[in-house]
Amino acid sequence: MTTFDERTIVHTFRDDSLGEHDAVGLAEAIRRGEVSPAEAARDAVERVRAVDALLGAVQTHVDSPAHAAVAGGAFAGVPTFVKDNTDYQGLPTGHGSTAFRPKPARRHAPFAQQLLSSGVTVLGKTRLPEFGFNASTEYDGADPVRNPWNTGYSAGGSSGGSAALVAAGAVPIAHANDGGGSIRIPAACCGLVGLKPTRGRVVGSDLGRRLPIDIVSDGIVSRSVRDTAAFLAAAETYRGSSVLPPLGLVEGPSERRLRIGFLLDSPNGAHSDTATRTAVTETVATLERLGHTVEPMEFAMDPNFTSDFLTYWGLLAFLLGATGRTLGADFDRRGMDGLSRGLREDYLRNWRRTPGVVRRLKRTKEAHTASFRELDLVLSPVLAHTTPPIGHLSPTVPYEKLIERLLAYVAFTPLDNIVGTPSVSVPAASGTTDGLPIGVMFSARPGGERKLLEIAFELEADRPFRRIQDQ
Repeated sequence: MTTFDERTIVHTFRDDSLGEHDAVGLAEAIRRGEVSPAEAARDAVERVRAVDALLGAVQTHVDSPAHAAVAGGAFAGVPTFVKDNTDYQGLPTGHGSTAFRPKPARRHAPFAQQLLSSGVTVLGKTRLPEFGFNASTEYDGADPVRNPWNTGYSAGGSSGGSAALVAAGAVPIAHANDGGGSIRIPAACCGLVGLKPTRGRVVGSDLGRRLPIDIVSDGIVSRSVRDTAAFLAAAETYRGSSVLPPLGLVEGPSERRLRIGFLLDSPNGAHSDTATRTAVTETVATLERLGHTVEPMEFAMDPNFTSDFLTYWGLLAFLLGATGRTLGADFDRRGMDGLSRGLREDYLRNWRRTPGVVRRLKRTKEAHTASFRELDLVLSPVLAHTTPPIGHLSPTVPYEKLIERLLAYVAFTPLDNIVGTPSVSVPAASGTTDGLPIGVMFSARPGGERKLLEIAFELEADRPFRRIQDQ
C-alpha cells in the first residue's frame, strides 16, 4: 500500500477541453461545437488516470465509451461514472464485495437508463464500501478511496468513489445513491452538492420495491447547484413522477423568504463537534442576513429510531447474505467484510423485532410532518463530526466499536431515507483545520426539491463554494 502525506491535495484541473467546466458548462461548450464528445471523454480519461492511483476511486473502466447516445440531452457528451452497485450493460456489478465474482450485466438498471437519457458518456464504475453499508469507502484487504482535499482522510460513503472523482476535477458529475446518507455524506466530505431526491422522484430499483420501506434514492454528486438542478430536470423529462408535483428546471434562487428551523445536535442524542456547530451557526447568520427567518427547533424523534434503523440496516445485510447467489453463483457470505457480517449477525439475534421496527419506522412520518407544520425547511449538520481519517471507520475495526463510531457520526441523514423526504448537502463557508470541507444539510417536505435548490443557489451565489484548485 502507498504511504500518504496527510496534507496531500489531489486534483487534476488543467487547460484541456474540460477546463474548469461544470457539467452544464461543458454540455454548452459541446453544443456550441467548441468541444467534441470524443475530446471530452479523452481528456476525462486522462484526468481519471492521473489521479486514480492516489485516490483509488475507480472500480472498472469502459474500454470504448459511447459518445452522446442522446444528442439532445441536457448533458450530451459529458463524461461521468456509474456507481458499482447499479447495473450497466456489459460491466460487472461488484457492490464493493469480494464475497463473489460478478459477471457483466446483461442490461442497464432502470436508473442507469434514466441517467443515460441525459446524454452522458459513461467512462466506467466507481467504488463503494461493501454493499453500501459503511459511511467511509474502506475495505478489508484493499486500499481505501481517499479524499482529494486531504488524502489522509475518508472520502465518505457509500458513494465515495464518485465524490472523489468529481471533487478532484476528473469528471464534472457522477452517479451516487443514498440509503442512509450515501449521497449527502460523501458530498459533505468532499465539498460537493449532493441532493437525495424525494422517494419516487427518480425511477426506483427492483430491490427497493420489494422492501417494507424503500430507503434508497438515486442521484448525482456535483460541484455546482445548477448541475444538480439540471440532472433533476433531465430525469423528469425521461420519466416524471405520478405522485409528486412537477419540478421543472430550477435556475436560481427565489425572492420568497423562508421560515427555516435549525438543529445543532441530532434528535437521537448525538452531539455535533465544534467545527460542525460553527458551520451551521455561520450558515444561520448568512440566511438571516439574506432575509430569511431562522429559529432553533426541536424534533420529537421516537427514542427507538436509531436502534430501529440499525435493525433495518441489519435486515438488508441478512437478505444479501441469504440471496447472494443471485449476485454470483459462487457467493460465500463468509467472505463478507466485518461490518456486513456484524450487521447480519446482529439482525439474526433480533429478527423477532422486525414487525415492530417496521411499524415504528413508518410512523416516523407523523413526527416529521408535525415538525414541518410551520417551517419551509430544516437546516442541520450532515454529519455529527468532521471527516475522519482513514482507518477510523474501517471494516477491520471490531464490529461493536465500529457501530458505536458510525452512530456517533451518521446521526442526521437516515431520517430522510425512512420518511422518503428530500434533502441536500451543500458546502459550508468554513472548513476544518486540516483543510477539509464541512457540509450543512437542508431538508424539506415530500416534493420540496425546488425550495432546496433555490436555497442552495442563494448560498452559492452569496459565498461561492470553496474550490480545491485554489487551496
